[in-house]
Amino acid sequence: MTDAPDRQRIDKWLWHARVVRTRSAAAALAAGGHVRVNGVRIDAASRAVRRGDVVTVALDRRVRVLTVTGFAERRGSADDTVGLYEEQGPAADPSGATPEPSVDRGPQRDPGAGRPTKRDRRSLDRLRDDEP
Repeated sequence: MTDAPDRQRIDKWLWHARVVRTRSAAAALAAGGHVRVNGVRIDAASRAVRRGDVVTVALDRRVRVLTVTGFAERRGSADDTVGLYEEQGPAADPSGATPEPSVDRGPQRDPGAGRPTKRDRRSLDRLRDDEP
């Protein structure tokens, strides 16, 4: 007879759901205050989650809102995580790229070009002074 658990530690659940790569990273995330369960910030990896709980994770400059729908005894493949949670909010970009804000930052330099020289700074100053 297999008893499906009705709750699981947050660090194990985050690891099984493949939100993070290692369980110790999940524990550090929870202990660092980057995880909320039902809107309440948690500070211990031992906090249990149940089905229907809403887990909010701040990770890699973005926030993921997940609803717990199940648990796993072992960490499986990425295909096995489908039954563990439902993603709330906007769908994640498959490339993982975050959209750039449309803010005019002025003249851009090529990556790796280093600091502007004195001559470059003077030409930038002249360019900025000519703008209305």
